Amino acid sequence: MSTEQEKIDRFKKIATNRTNKILKDIQLLGNCSNKSNYEYTDEDVKKIFSAIDEELKAVKVKFKSKKRKDKFSL
Repeated sequence: MSTEQEKIDRFKKIATNRTNKILKDIQLLGNCSNKSNYEYTDEDVKKIFSAIDEELKAVKVKFKSKKRKDKFSL
């Protein structure tokens, strides 16, 4: 069984690596904004950022506390 510190260390390592990968991928997406190499519409850009925003919201919800403040009792 993993200790609490091992879980913390594992989270920090994996979360750091995954966050850096996401940031790099976002930077690479930014390269697509170069109009001399690519053609796109405002609607295309809205769809891209809408999809990213929706996924980001869904992941944020996963990190929020799942504990209920009001416990049911009879």
